[in-house]
Amino acid sequence: MKTYFLATSIFFVIDMIWLGLVARNFYAEQIGFLLKKDVNWIAALIFYFLFVAGLTVFVIQPAIEKNSVISALVMGGFFGLVTYATYDLTNLATMKNWPLLITVVDLVWGTTLGAVVSSLTVLISKKIT
Repeated sequence: MKTYFLATSIFFVIDMIWLGLVARNFYAEQIGFLLKKDVNWIAALIFYFLFVAGLTVFVIQPAIEKNSVISALVMGGFFGLVTYATYDLTNLATMKNWPLLITVVDLVWGTTLGAVVSSLTVLISKKIT
């Protein structure tokens, strides 16, 4: 559970920086016509907790057992790519006017986020255990 909470903290900080500072205007420009004025925080938190649970079970714990930050980096990136692709490629396939650029940026972001959260969690876990 310590690993899960560590990964959740890392994920939340990084994703809030991305959504709140770095890419805020980008999303507003690209899909502002679809965005709600108020975020459904319950749905967002459920996604965060499930995403990090998947990272922990499928990527981080196996990487810790292998003592491999590289495994965490590669598999975390792949996990992020697959999960973000599920959302974005489905939207691209089924929604009118879903921007291709959003899909590409989100796939890169999901890959980066999964890789960074997983590798940082493994690195920090090695230092504190």
